[in-house]
Amino acid sequence: MEQTEAQKGGRWGPGWIVAAAFIGPGTVTTATVAGARFGTALLWALAFSAVATAALQEMAARLGLVTGSGLGEAVRARFAEGAARWIAAGLVVAAIGAGNAAYQTGNLLGAALGLEGLAGGPPRLWALAISAIAFGLLWSGSYRALERILMGMVATMGIVFLATAAAVAPSPAAILEGLALPSLPSEATLTAIALVGTTVVPYNLFLHAAAVTEKWKGVADLPSARLDLVVSIALGTVVGMAIVVTSAGTIHGTGPAVESAADMAAQLEPTLGRWAGAFFALGLFAAGLTSAITAPLAAAWAVAGALGWRRELDAPGVRAVWAAVLLVGTAFAAAGARPVPAILFAQAANGILLPGVALFLLVVVNDRGRMGSRANGWAANLLGAGVVVVAAGLGLRALAGALGLL
Repeated sequence: MEQTEAQKGGRWGPGWIVAAAFIGPGTVTTATVAGARFGTALLWALAFSAVATAALQEMAARLGLVTGSGLGEAVRARFAEGAARWIAAGLVVAAIGAGNAAYQTGNLLGAALGLEGLAGGPPRLWALAISAIAFGLLWSGSYRALERILMGMVATMGIVFLATAAAVAPSPAAILEGLALPSLPSEATLTAIALVGTTVVPYNLFLHAAAVTEKWKGVADLPSARLDLVVSIALGTVVGMAIVVTSAGTIHGTGPAVESAADMAAQLEPTLGRWAGAFFALGLFAAGLTSAITAPLAAAWAVAGALGWRRELDAPGVRAVWAAVLLVGTAFAAAGARPVPAILFAQAANGILLPGVALFLLVVVNDRGRMGSRANGWAANLLGAGVVVVAAGLGLRALAGALGLL
């Protein structure tokens, strides 16, 4: 497997791969919609997501450093015999494949929204062009330099959101209430799940477990891995919350639903004025294209690990998986769905898939035969079980609502 700069020992650790999910196009769109529709009432969902991400990704990192393998390999080893082996592998492939296909739809439409804001034209045609670019970059493996530029643009957008949030924030009491008093306003369940699904990204559990083995040597480096994770998640959470607060302080209750990049860009006008539209569109495009490259690749590595395939970039299995994820995501993006609802649905799909993937993780990090003294204790299991229960409860509530039961 080709190593990223973080994995080769550069300045950034694998925790920043996880944090990138906080300011991808899905998070920017979902957090904007959450603030615009419900003010600060759903800030608790991002706080829960941060705790859940830290808990689950720490388990994934610990698994990688103790066993020297990723989550996919660990699941395959734990369920190594009979029907359980194929059931486990099938569930992993289905969860990661389906989740990433939905996620990829959101990535492409997010980048397309950005280009629509910059140059006009229908988002579905931009989505096709972006997909072609992503395919060429992935096939050639020549996307690393471009990735640095795009991530720099995304980081700049995050800083601008922080500055704008400080300027337009609602009252501290409203922010504290949104953080400390969980509530689900009418029609907010899908948005709450989307906030969870865009933060606790199932494929990151697979990617992180593999990435730490390339960055660090073994379990002695676990404190460094934990620090890297906590700092990156904390900063990513602050940015995600800043988007909700900015949207709540500028466009909440001002009129029609958020439907385009221009609608979302309005929240940055207090700091950027007439440049808000172009800046936001460029940042959304950068976030979308970056994620459109990394998400299919992460899915390919996860599936390769679960099935015991080679994980090099030019391995046939790896190329087949990322191409399939990219193709399915492109098909949905080009089908004419409205971008903002499609992005929200994609994030919610990942939130609904999360409990199943988290259960696999809990099973393998409780395997004392492989983890030894580094297996989960009662506190970690309690926290992990809480994440599964809350995520599953939100998913069931959304499903029941869709069926008209609530």
